[in-house]
Amino acid sequence: MMIIAFIWTLITGVVTAGLVASLYRMVTSKPPSFQMWQETTLGLVGGVVTLVLAGPSVIMRNALRAQVIENRPPAWLVLSALMSGLWSFLVGIFVLNIFLI
Repeated sequence: MMIIAFIWTLITGVVTAGLVASLYRMVTSKPPSFQMWQETTLGLVGGVVTLVLAGPSVIMRNALRAQVIENRPPAWLVLSALMSGLWSFLVGIFVLNIFLI
C-alpha cells in the first residue's frame, strides 16, 4: 500500500509540473526558466510560485537539451531525473495535501 501511495504522489507531482509549465508557456509564449526578469513584485512572486510547481519539468527539459545539444554524459541525465523525481514527489505531497484536506 505504501508503494501505491508513493507512485500516486509522484505522478501527481509530475502532472502538476507539466500542467503549470504548459499553462505558463501558453500565457507567456516562452517556456518557464530559472532566469527570472520580472520588474514587478507581483511578477516576481508569480515567477517563484510557477518555478516551485513547474521545477521538475524545467529540470528535465534542460537535462534533455543538454544531453542532445551538448552531449553530456548519461550520468548527468540520470542525476537530473532523480532530482526531478524527488522534486515531483514533494510537489505531489503539496498538491495532494491541498486537495485532500
